[in-house]
Amino acid sequence: MRARPSRSPNVTLPRTPSFGLDGRRAVVTGAGRGIGLALAAALGEAGAAVTLVARSGDEIAAGAVAIGNGAQALILDVDDFPSVARFFDERPGFDILINNAGTNRPKPMMDVSEADYDAVLDLNVKSAFFVAQGCVKAMLRDALRGSLIHVGSQMGHVGGPNRSLYCASKWALEGMSKAFALDLASYGIRSNTIAPTFVETPMTKPYFDDPAFKASVLEKIKLGRVGTVEDLMGAAVYLASDASALVTGTSLIVDGGWTAD
Repeated sequence: MRARPSRSPNVTLPRTPSFGLDGRRAVVTGAGRGIGLALAAALGEAGAAVTLVARSGDEIAAGAVAIGNGAQALILDVDDFPSVARFFDERPGFDILINNAGTNRPKPMMDVSEADYDAVLDLNVKSAFFVAQGCVKAMLRDALRGSLIHVGSQMGHVGGPNRSLYCASKWALEGMSKAFALDLASYGIRSNTIAPTFVETPMTKPYFDDPAFKASVLEKIKLGRVGTVEDLMGAAVYLASDASALVTGTSLIVDGGWTAD
């Protein structure tokens, strides 16, 4: 990396590492809408060739067309672990993973059923684990030094009413990512999370239609507004790029100050 020239003949300034992703391949799970689609778009805009995966083919196909730059859409159910393994076995390794697919079933812990537990923990933790494992095996096979980015939540750092399952899954994701970072550091593969506050997406919009709920959220977000998907796009590009080359095993919390209390 060349230093840029300085106006002073006696000073050589360091050069900012690149945020560009030209020549890199990225895969984004749950990429049909909301946060997943936004992060896929951000990586594409930064130059990566992005593969959007989800169970719904129409949404990811439209997203890939909109992103361009070689983006493609492939149907994949991340709960189907043999299919996940084949997905990564059958194609060149990816340099970047956005591990985004997830769900939530908010309710008081007294009302949680076994089916609720399995739905949230299986997708948010078990599927995230085996997607990351499949991606890493392909990275190692192809001798790639890459970046795993798991979409967590501020609820992986604090608790919240009616969110025992979601908190359990996102705290687990934080610990899992830290352990991944230790397992993979010697291979040059980094693992981090992005932990957003409440972000208005098609999934969360019905909650914000309740004025009392929205007010309770805004009371906690010190910057005074609900998050948008655009608030997360720069975080994803940073963690995917050479600008974060020494960053692993941590969480980039994008919460407007919620967890600062």
